[in-house]
Amino acid sequence: MRPLPTPSHTVGPFYGYALPFPGGGDVAPAGHPDTITVHGHVYDGEGAPVPDALLEFWQAAPDGTAAGATGSMRRDPVTGGFAGRGGVGFTGFGRVPTDADGHYTLRTLPPGGPAPYISVCVFARGLLRHLFTRAYLTEGEDPLLATLDPARRATLLARPQAGRTYRFDIRLQGERETVFLDFA
Repeated sequence: MRPLPTPSHTVGPFYGYALPFPGGGDVAPAGHPDTITVHGHVYDGEGAPVPDALLEFWQAAPDGTAAGATGSMRRDPVTGGFAGRGGVGFTGFGRVPTDADGHYTLRTLPPGGPAPYISVCVFARGLLRHLFTRAYLTEGEDPLLATLDPARRATLLARPQAGRTYRFDIRLQGERETVFLDFA
């Protein structure tokens, strides 16, 4: 008898157990005057919030460099904290789970560049593979944005709000689905 192939598995919702960590959404140094907040919701294809998604963020520093903090996910054997996340340096990386209402919050510094954006990786139940997208803080000159019609481009633009805050909702499918990038 020949064995049958193993069926595909989705990427969640099991990652909420060990992947989130305290301060995962604090990319900016504590108390930095240029800190911005990016927040929003993750929605499924029917418009319902996804309460158990996990989002990873990568971005350039305000000067446009992509160095970040080395070892920002390495455990400090003495304190049990994270060696590269002491609260005084810019890490360039964040990991945030959504709450029961599908909401997330990221505190960071504005990324540099002509069209500043934050890269986002979405892990959520029902996905066979994680999804990549971008949250643009302004609509500057960018080759990706230039290829999209205005309605699709709008799904990549974070909306400015009061108090150095931006709203960026992610829609996994359906009407106004967020543009996702294919990295082959």
